[in-house]
Amino acid sequence: MSRVFGEVAALYDDIRPGYPPELLGTLTAYHGGVPESVADLGAGTGKATELLLRLGAPVTAVEPDPRMAAILAHKFPAAEVVTATFEQWSPPPGGVGLIGCATAWHWMDPATRDRRVHAALRPRGTLAILHNRHGYAEPDQQAAIDAVMQAVDPTPNLDDRPVDWVRAELEGSGLFTDTEVHEWHRHPVFSTEQYLQLVRTFSTYRRHTPEDQRRTLAGLGAAIDGWGGSLRMDIHTVLVLGRAAVG
Repeated sequence: MSRVFGEVAALYDDIRPGYPPELLGTLTAYHGGVPESVADLGAGTGKATELLLRLGAPVTAVEPDPRMAAILAHKFPAAEVVTATFEQWSPPPGGVGLIGCATAWHWMDPATRDRRVHAALRPRGTLAILHNRHGYAEPDQQAAIDAVMQAVDPTPNLDDRPVDWVRAELEGSGLFTDTEVHEWHRHPVFSTEQYLQLVRTFSTYRRHTPEDQRRTLAGLGAAIDGWGGSLRMDIHTVLVLGRAAVG
């Protein structure tokens, strides 16, 4: 499933919201300045890479899908792009100062990801795990969209987990200290077609049969058209920070 986004790589790059620029100030304040080196795990088409490059440190972007990696390399030639999974990637000797992982942590092996990322960091290096939760500003619209999606797929998804689930994992591993959670909310307005394009990039949509996909888009399109052809979203960005423990 981590490679299913490559089927719609260009659409993903065009329609998926990025991350708030204020995040950079939070990162540098936590790290204590600009890190010596940065790695972006599961970088996709570079939604977070774009921000991390602004730090001014060398950035290595690790992305398993060659279609996503091709867009990333074209857009951000200053980044070193490695087409590999996190598990296949070999960190540099001595480790990385800051490792970012944007909307990809849940695709990595939960049995080994904490240990692997700790080993890839320099002592007391910074781990920054972030993702966008795609919500809706109006409660009635949230309920209606949830009903359409759950009619096809009732299984919980990433946005159904507690906001601090990553923080709890890091603290439970015993490998990270000084954990923090930061949050931002943005409220862009999407037209019916823009929102349906966004849904086409969701794994909860892409893993289903063409018939279920058609049912989902038809239900969502009818609902949004009934609201006048647009809806105001709540893009809720959650950033979890941790410091690699020593000893």
